[in-house]
Amino acid sequence: MIRSIHRQLLAWVLGALGIGASLLIAASYQVLFDEMNEVFEDNLKQVALAVVYHQGSIGTQPRLAQRLPPIYEEYGAFEFVTALWTREGRRLQTSDETVTLPFLSRSGLSLVTTGGEDWYLYTVVLEDRIVQAAQRARERRALAVDTASKLILPALLLTAVIAALLVLALRRGLAPLSQAATDVAARSVDSLESIPLSGQPLELHLLIGAINGLMQRLGSALALQREFLADAAHELRTPITALKLQLQLLERASDVPQRDAALAELRAGIERTKHLVEQLLQLSRLAPETPALRREPVDLAALSRAAVSHFSARADASSVDLGASAEGPVPIAGDALQLAILLNNLIDNAIRHTPAGGRVDVTAGLFNGHPGVKVTDTGPGIAAAERHRVFDRFYRAAAAGSGDDDAHGSGLGLAIVKAVAERHAAQLSLDDAEGGGLCVTVLFPTP
Repeated sequence: MIRSIHRQLLAWVLGALGIGASLLIAASYQVLFDEMNEVFEDNLKQVALAVVYHQGSIGTQPRLAQRLPPIYEEYGAFEFVTALWTREGRRLQTSDETVTLPFLSRSGLSLVTTGGEDWYLYTVVLEDRIVQAAQRARERRALAVDTASKLILPALLLTAVIAALLVLALRRGLAPLSQAATDVAARSVDSLESIPLSGQPLELHLLIGAINGLMQRLGSALALQREFLADAAHELRTPITALKLQLQLLERASDVPQRDAALAELRAGIERTKHLVEQLLQLSRLAPETPALRREPVDLAALSRAAVSHFSARADASSVDLGASAEGPVPIAGDALQLAILLNNLIDNAIRHTPAGGRVDVTAGLFNGHPGVKVTDTGPGIAAAERHRVFDRFYRAAAAGSGDDDAHGSGLGLAIVKAVAERHAAQLSLDDAEGGGLCVTVLFPTP
């Protein structure tokens, strides 16, 4: 059964409020019941004393029929006072001579002041007389204050109980969140397995799914990084070993021609190592975790001409005909530096794998309605079965060159091209060139 934090928390909170409300009602009922008992007992006592007083009256001079017991004599002033009047306003009887109630000829409740005190006066008009009953207003206020004061302590205690119940309810209701946080905290770089959704509340499925996806991507990135570092260390070992051997040859050279040849080999080895390190740095800057791409207006035609100009001397040294063509500006939105790296690697690969007397063409323009660039060479090309792998890091196609290390390159050029293309949402494809060779096409989204 899938749990729900919403239902669980609602049940606990409503349960806590229900228990607290029940306790509050029970306590209020008990306090008010006791207070009302005292009030009614006092009222009955006052009425009984008033009746006793009236029963002992003769004529218009009221007196007590019998002497009251001490407990009643010490009771104090009456809370209730009654009076009997004629319709003409002559007082016939009163329960307390010290209190002078005003004569009123209309029935109903009134608030009057007599003797410096406020009284609630109820008047009943009969055919031959008027009956009045009055109660001191301060007695009602005193009763309200006394009742409220007795409710303060129970209310505070009940508030504390309800607060404790709510805290318990929230802790129990939100316990699945704490458990999920514990599960996430238990993950580390060495332990990024997914958190199982079974047993988790329904509301956490989306969050845990997102966390699992993030950990999966993080695990893939870490695995790729470890693989990259291992491959880089392996690839750097070969040129460094070659440099050590070339240095030993230079040290053993016995004449100037041998020394010059050794120096030339050493210089070439250093250049190859430098090129490999530069490509490793370029690839590291294009990793998925690097900052977001900064886009700006870029002209692919101008970038292509600049890249061809940069490699013109090398192309001449390799007897390769290198040229650029564009019918006009080819504007796109992208990172000019990264796009230059893409073109440099494409041209570098083309020159590296094109034999002497061959041709490399760089064309910028619109292809199928999309701005893009094509780099075509007359080299041996890449077998169709291997084209899906040549974008892998450090992979060298079997037909990529003539067999020497320089021709084979580092195996990073097309991996860098792919990384730049992906960051620009560009489509990258490898095709056979007309007349033989390879044609690399990079198509960018329409600006």
